[in-house]
Amino acid sequence: MTTKETGAVADEAKVACACGVHEESAEGRRAVGVDAAVKDRNLKRLRRIEGQVRGLQRMVEEERYCADVMTQIASVHEALRSVGRELMRNHLKHCAASAIRAGDGDAAEAMYDELVDMMYKHAR
Repeated sequence: MTTKETGAVADEAKVACACGVHEESAEGRRAVGVDAAVKDRNLKRLRRIEGQVRGLQRMVEEERYCADVMTQIASVHEALRSVGRELMRNHLKHCAASAIRAGDGDAAEAMYDELVDMMYKHAR
């Protein structure tokens, strides 16, 4: 395999979900197996986060005390981590479980790699 081919395979691995059960659309990949209640909770959290960020903008414009701004930033970080935990749980429950149970060694290995990458990327 040439370096160019290896790079193309690596790029494809970064883009494709290892479970192979996601749906493609004109907008890109779509989630499968999303619980309506989880989706609703995440959307509510994201709207709340959006309001918190607008509040942060106001605080900076009003030259509020730095420690107060930093406290609000920490609150936004935690709220985003909460949404991320919900999404990770859904991914593990549906996509990862399907890929691992399928018995296809390559798909399982790809899923393990994807999960490890996600953990390191999002555990900061």
